[in-house]
Amino acid sequence: MTIRSILRLIFCASVLVFAGSAHPARAEPTFKVAWSIYTGYLPWPYAQHAGILQKWAKKYGINIELVQVNDYIESINQFTGGKADAVAATTMDALTIPAAGGVDTTIPILGDYSNGNDGIVLKGANKTFADLKGKKINLVQFSISHYMLARAFSAHHMNIDDAKLQNVSDADFVAAFQTSDVDAVVAWNPAFIELKKQPNVSIVYQSTEMPGELVDALLVNTKVLNDHPEFGKALTGAWFETLAVINGNDEKSKEARKFMADLSGTTVESLNSQIETTAFYYDPAIGAKSIRSPEMTTAMDLIRSFSFDHQLMGNGAKSKDAIGIALPGKTLGDASNVKLRLDDTFMQLAADNKL
Repeated sequence: MTIRSILRLIFCASVLVFAGSAHPARAEPTFKVAWSIYTGYLPWPYAQHAGILQKWAKKYGINIELVQVNDYIESINQFTGGKADAVAATTMDALTIPAAGGVDTTIPILGDYSNGNDGIVLKGANKTFADLKGKKINLVQFSISHYMLARAFSAHHMNIDDAKLQNVSDADFVAAFQTSDVDAVVAWNPAFIELKKQPNVSIVYQSTEMPGELVDALLVNTKVLNDHPEFGKALTGAWFETLAVINGNDEKSKEARKFMADLSGTTVESLNSQIETTAFYYDPAIGAKSIRSPEMTTAMDLIRSFSFDHQLMGNGAKSKDAIGIALPGKTLGDASNVKLRLDDTFMQLAADNKL
């Protein structure tokens, strides 16, 4: 080989090295998931703590950052404002906040429904629901708690306008109840458990009286999910693996529950009682089936009726049909303006072991 040939090879190799350095490996996309303290959302931080979330993210070549927000409504506002790609929230709040705000939102995961995790606490012993008439009731106004309160008043053939509603952050449930200006609080766990321990109080209504209606889910920005289905797959795989750990009866399960209890500032015993009143969809097949069920369609119809009646669907909404809600095989409302989608695809993939 001549000197000229050797120099030519060295030059070519140098060009290849330079070209490689000029085009570095593409960074893995990063997604943010917002959550707040509630029994049904605590599996998410445990998934991160245990490395389950990172394992599934790595499988699909992405990064997932979990962001705790101390105020529940603020966590949804951050999602609506584009500061998070997903958020743990209820199906009703998915409609009234991001969807009503014009953000196309998809629910790929049903987490649970409240089966005693929410309730109404009234000061005074031996009180009944009828005693709420004329009382000052604190709640997160226009949230799922407001919906539960309205449904409860209707079930008892009473008018919710006969009570005086006062807005409060979920972080202040217990503190507000201590003041003389509050007669009752509509709360969820862990605050609901603490309120039930207060002396001289009555539990006048619980979510056990409306099973399957107060549904917690994971909300994901539809465009993000469509552009990156791997994000939905990673979240779904991590969620159901985590639920399997929590639902176990071994040392790993005990460690998970201890972590969740410490994080929410309660005892393991209290957390266990909260989990008992949280109807988790441990089986993804059941979650997928629930999305397809007539009961889910009925529940969403009740939610959109309440939302419209309380002017929660935006100033331009002329009827409850203003915002389309897509469910498998059907659409409630305006099919040309679908902003909320309940999608069984990802849970069915998990059920079929295809993630």
